[in-house]
Amino acid sequence: MREVYRIWRPSPLFRAIGLEKALKTPAKIYYKYEGVSPAGSHKPNTAVPQAYYNMKEGTKRLSTETGAGQWGSALAFAAMMFGLKATVYMVRASYDQKPYRKMMMKAFGAECFASPSNRTEAGRKILAEDPDNQGSLGIAISEAVEDALVNEEETNYAIGSVFNHVCLHQTVEGLEAKKQLEMVDDYPDVIYGCIGGGSSYSGIMWPFYYDKVAKKAPKETKFVATEATACPKVTKGIYQYDHGDTAKLTPLVPMHTIGHDFIPAPIHAGGLPLSRYRSNNQRPCSRKTNDNRSIQPIEVFDAAKLFLQTEGIIPAPEPSHAIKGRNR
Repeated sequence: MREVYRIWRPSPLFRAIGLEKALKTPAKIYYKYEGVSPAGSHKPNTAVPQAYYNMKEGTKRLSTETGAGQWGSALAFAAMMFGLKATVYMVRASYDQKPYRKMMMKAFGAECFASPSNRTEAGRKILAEDPDNQGSLGIAISEAVEDALVNEEETNYAIGSVFNHVCLHQTVEGLEAKKQLEMVDDYPDVIYGCIGGGSSYSGIMWPFYYDKVAKKAPKETKFVATEATACPKVTKGIYQYDHGDTAKLTPLVPMHTIGHDFIPAPIHAGGLPLSRYRSNNQRPCSRKTNDNRSIQPIEVFDAAKLFLQTEGIIPAPEPSHAIKGRNR
């Protein structure tokens, strides 16, 4: 597992000097760049250990869901590295809008199907009621979980966010960032991150939050979690027990949610997990520990444009929420 990690870890921590100049700010802005991974996101940080432990247990195939395709391509990559098969149910709106993510998954050796599909009872039921259904992560999860249940002798379900083991795997980001900041004798006053299911934000936030609660931090750090107005589960949702999927195959889990049957509009960021998934892990996303903010899509893309013009990197829609949160 460590040998696979070495392909891209440790990931770089950059100082955004160009962005600082454009904003005319005295603040020092750093960003942890997870786009250097084979799948182009932070998702392999958890896909690799999940595939590894499944391989060790004798699993032959992994089933999962994906929105924009980041998690699906990460799991496809990890499954390939450990000799496993992978089946990915991709939200139909994204499947149609983002063909290159689908091609990446297939290049890694995975199967990829538009969800809802005719492969599962959950998918067939939804299509019978609405043949033009554009899908949601909740629906795709239902299909992936059903696939694993029906084929339980060879298949396990893998998830890319929300749950504690996923958030724990992602803390490699924050642990590295702490070491990297020590090299320049610095420590954050504020940490910004985007929240969909909560794993990316957990990764950068938890190691620093540990310093805070353990009274080891050299200064008082503020934590700011940003989310999309298209799916405002933390800023407008309810904290309660809910299912993680539309067909209610998953156990009830405490979460910030706007309902397991929520289906977002297929907007221009249609596959964006941040805007399409309607719940998250309550621990890193708690209102007690964060200043949570929801941001309009146009503001997000304007911030992304400024970032690419000043830093030379085209940011994904998800981290662009954090970039906008910082620029407010």
